[in-house]
Amino acid sequence: MSSNSNTAGAGCPVDHTNRSPATCPVNHQPATDQRPVCPVDHSTSLKAFLPPSDTPHLDPHNQMPLTPEQTPTTAQAAPLSTARTTSSIPRADRYQAAGPSECPALHEEAPMWIYPSEQMFFNAMKRKNWNPHETDMKTVVPIHNAVNERCWAHILEWEQRHPNQCGGPKLLRFEGKAKELTPKARVRSWLGYQTPFDRHDWTVDRCGKQVRYVIDFYEGKRDGRNPLAPSFFLDVRPAMTVEGAWDRVRRLVGF
Repeated sequence: MSSNSNTAGAGCPVDHTNRSPATCPVNHQPATDQRPVCPVDHSTSLKAFLPPSDTPHLDPHNQMPLTPEQTPTTAQAAPLSTARTTSSIPRADRYQAAGPSECPALHEEAPMWIYPSEQMFFNAMKRKNWNPHETDMKTVVPIHNAVNERCWAHILEWEQRHPNQCGGPKLLRFEGKAKELTPKARVRSWLGYQTPFDRHDWTVDRCGKQVRYVIDFYEGKRDGRNPLAPSFFLDVRPAMTVEGAWDRVRRLVGF
């Protein structure tokens, strides 16, 4: 949007025929704020874009508290770090992901996703009725971060099949679905293979288009030289949509 200082007879609602410009009640000067104001009411227009949530205190994009929980719990035995690590995963701006009908003037370069601190991770496990140990957080949090980086690397491999003129794909939101087996995982279990210990659905913004990826997490083979080291196998693929199925076929046959 832009302002035009010479608006007499060019759409100004005020009749300038019998009025001097100095007394016109309409301010024709360019706005001092260089960031345009969006005419769309996003409080309602984005409702269809945001995922439904029955827990309004949680961010629907990552199911974490809207305000980071960095306060130690009452029964906590030892202090934990509140430092957070920045990931290599770009975070999609919600207006960009809402599509061209929203306000492109408000789009800014999206920041990176930031991983939870040891304290946030500990509090999240407590909130989910798990039994975390403070001493484990220094190991668990880096493993969690490394696994997410690998997930994103796999998604980028899939996304190479789609030209992107918008700075590359960005992660819009993700959701854990540990209790919901994917069709592929269910069939594998019928054939006697292990079931995944976790599942995530990651929604990626591809130039304003939302694309969902499914990730099954399996326990990997142990390293005989270091049997205590964690090992994971990640099955990352597009969700079974028409486009996702076509991407799977293209990868299977090598084009």
